[in-house]
Amino acid sequence: MTSRQLIQPTAGQHPSPARAVAVSSAFGTFGELLQGALPDDGPDFLVTLPIARWATATFEYTSAHDGVEVFPATKTKARRVAEAVLARYAAGGGSLRLDGSLPEGKGLASSSADLVATARAVASALGVDLPPRVVEDVLREIEPTDGVMYPGVVAFRHRDVELLDRLGALPPMTIVGIDEGGTVDTVAFNRIPKNFTAAERDEYARLLDDVRTAVRAGDAAAIGRVATRSAHLNQRLCRKRTLDAMTALSAEIGGVGVVTAHSGSTIGLLLPHDVPGFRSRLAQAINRCGQLVHRERVLCYQTLASS
Repeated sequence: MTSRQLIQPTAGQHPSPARAVAVSSAFGTFGELLQGALPDDGPDFLVTLPIARWATATFEYTSAHDGVEVFPATKTKARRVAEAVLARYAAGGGSLRLDGSLPEGKGLASSSADLVATARAVASALGVDLPPRVVEDVLREIEPTDGVMYPGVVAFRHRDVELLDRLGALPPMTIVGIDEGGTVDTVAFNRIPKNFTAAERDEYARLLDDVRTAVRAGDAAAIGRVATRSAHLNQRLCRKRTLDAMTALSAEIGGVGVVTAHSGSTIGLLLPHDVPGFRSRLAQAINRCGQLVHRERVLCYQTLASS
């Protein structure tokens, strides 16, 4: 989602430097449906779970400006992305402002969404097309990244910042999520050796085939089974203390399973919108999750069909 406005000089004034303002966004994800590694020393990969929450970047380009100012100033990686896009396409600089509804350090792809939204906003201000493959090239120099530059669900080589496969769109579901507290540095997490066994790699390959088939068929139950298995496999790497309780609760209320931030602090249960008595089941899920953590740490997210 992108908009662009050219700023023209006022009549009667000397022409001012070329300027343009663009606003772009990128969605976040609720953890991952699946994350692991492929057989025979194949790549690490993840499968995205797009949610209806976004990061928004506003970039004001000025051809005579030198450098990029970013607000908040802590968003240094976004500034590097803006500078990299400018270096590819134009002289000049500008100011970048980031906003959004994705909490940081929780496993909701807030950093990836910031960077993708930034790349799109700068390119839009310059009036150039920036396909996802070019976004990958830019972000690859910055950090491991989720595949939020692609619409829908994708399998993505996050360490290599490269698309593995497009899977399709999710059926409508609500994720009743809880935050177990604390934050996780995704970059540091990705540096930790995972030491997957050959058997684990074989299972991850089977799970990838299963989720590919499930997403393309719109099979929420099968999607939930893969996500639940991946959450349990990930326990040795990023433990969730409520995983067993959330798995049991999902089965009790008619959910299709649980999903976790494999490198974050969040876990959620998946409740399809077409389940009979959806609203009462949703209320029950929210209430019961509030018994596992403080109520303010219980939040609901909607799956996103496309961006």
